[in-house]
Amino acid sequence: MINENSSSSANTVLVLGATGKTGRRVATLLTEHGVPVRAGSRTAAIPFDWTDRDTWTAALDGVDAVYLSYQPDLAVPGAPADIKALCDRAAAAGVRKVVLLSGRGEPEALECEGIVQDSGLTWTVVRCAWFAQNFDKGSFTDFILAGEVALPAGDVPEPFVHTDDIAEVAVAALLDDRHAGQVYELTGPRALSFAEAVAEIGAATGRDIAYIPLTRTEFVAALTSYGVPADEVSLLDYLFGTVLDGRNSHVTDGVRRALGREPRDFADYVREAAASGVWSVTANVRGSN
Repeated sequence: MINENSSSSANTVLVLGATGKTGRRVATLLTEHGVPVRAGSRTAAIPFDWTDRDTWTAALDGVDAVYLSYQPDLAVPGAPADIKALCDRAAAAGVRKVVLLSGRGEPEALECEGIVQDSGLTWTVVRCAWFAQNFDKGSFTDFILAGEVALPAGDVPEPFVHTDDIAEVAVAALLDDRHAGQVYELTGPRALSFAEAVAEIGAATGRDIAYIPLTRTEFVAALTSYGVPADEVSLLDYLFGTVLDGRNSHVTDGVRRALGREPRDFADYVREAAASGVWSVTANVRGSN
């Protein structure tokens, strides 16, 4: 729920990861609400680069609130130090509020949450795990197009969360101080295994898409053979091997608590994505020419 008369609604928001899955949506929604947005990315007019702290001062100047999404993930080494440094810089720059996109079930993300909560800034935590959109705008898109999704996910159920829900909760927190001090753990309304998710995509597209279970060793070997950078391989191995162990299988009421409605279902996402043609092999072949 958003209060249009919130004191923060007329001030600039820095959206970190503004070209990413959630950041792009957050920036669009803020703009629709008439809120000035500063895009936080390396290619922005005022660039922001997590690996270059010299870019942070200008990016934070004149900003009232920050949507804080960390790349590549809060679980990577160095994330807590970066989060602490950014919060210190933000407080010194007069930033009032931060909304942190956190990782569900990640001990390292909890450490970063604590840093934000102790920063002296007004804070809200939006905690999520696997995005539904990973199947059409992320790591698994090429697998879907190839007709074979090979992952070390076993039969662990996951309540995939829609990135539109994440963005709407984040924007509500950015614009309405009633969300201050809240931790919203977001999921979809039901949990399904990766095999079941792939089957729903196959049914919606009319394609035969196979799900092939791999061991972690086979998965790492396959990624390495494809030339995936070692740090990315390590992160994916961590997410599948450690976080996807059932700890996040239960659904939560975070979307309902924040927005007063039920979360979007994975089936809704699949219908939207299939209708866009993103999983159409013919369309993608034509688009590559």
